Amino acid sequence: MSWEVQLMEWLQANIPGPLILLISQFSAFGEEFALVAVMGFVYWCHDKEFGRKIGLLVCSSLILFPMIKNIVFRIRPYMEHSSIKCLRPVEPDADLMDVDAQGYSFPSGHSTNAATVYPGIVIFGKNKNRLKLVLSIILMLLVGFSRVVVGCHYPTDVLCGWTLGLAMVFVISFLYKKIKNQNVIFTMVAVIGTIGVFYCKTSDFFSAYGILFGLWLSIPFEKKFVNFESTRNPVSSILRLVGGAVVFFALDEILKIPFGKEFLNSGTMVAHLVRSGRYMIAIFVSLAVYPMLFKFRIFSLEVPERGEEVGDGIY
Repeated sequence: MSWEVQLMEWLQANIPGPLILLISQFSAFGEEFALVAVMGFVYWCHDKEFGRKIGLLVCSSLILFPMIKNIVFRIRPYMEHSSIKCLRPVEPDADLMDVDAQGYSFPSGHSTNAATVYPGIVIFGKNKNRLKLVLSIILMLLVGFSRVVVGCHYPTDVLCGWTLGLAMVFVISFLYKKIKNQNVIFTMVAVIGTIGVFYCKTSDFFSAYGILFGLWLSIPFEKKFVNFESTRNPVSSILRLVGGAVVFFALDEILKIPFGKEFLNSGTMVAHLVRSGRYMIAIFVSLAVYPMLFKFRIFSLEVPERGEEVGDGIY
């Protein structure tokens, strides 16, 4: 719509460069690294059962929004209007005009992620309060606004992303209340996702599809062979989080080695399925195998209760 183009042109022309740079950084809160950090902390450190619920919630939205994108086929604003600049591409190393790499525009994946993760953690959590919910909504709004300012999404892309993300929070929350067997919910999401395998052409869908199965397979393995405990210790939490991020991102890169870059970026069905397999393995190892290291004391230090003996003194 013309008003969207005019608004984006006005924003890019009138917001000072340093402020645009600052605003653009909020996009990071809807990207892969932030999702790994937030969900990793919840799962590896805070509460793994809660982490699995948030993980399934995020997987659901990660699968659904590219399925919609591959039906609507809305091109990104900067691809259609030379007056709009792309200041933060989805794939920095790929051609800006490569739709397979950069993805379609509607709805905004960053906005969907932000609306799913941050309000979702508050709504799914036990200690709900108004301040946490307000802060999560503010962060969600900033992520969406940043996507318009950097030229990657029309305002209506962002509005739909917010709506879709919040809808997924309430739908998955409702399913958890009504269905006690988590495998049933996983099966429902997987069946819906399988439909996308037959028509989705963008890599973001296949990443999410692999993540879903990696998470699903990790649950029985972790329960049977690992069964790690949460930690309240800041040092252990940092080590678990950093170690987990290294394992995930390193595995993702290592698993690319047998395949050439040209093949991985070819957009063929085989390349997409390889991508799903790569993410499935990386997630499975990160969630089910990596926590075996938590048996070492440095990963499982606890904050002593008051009155508990610590060395020669009393905490």
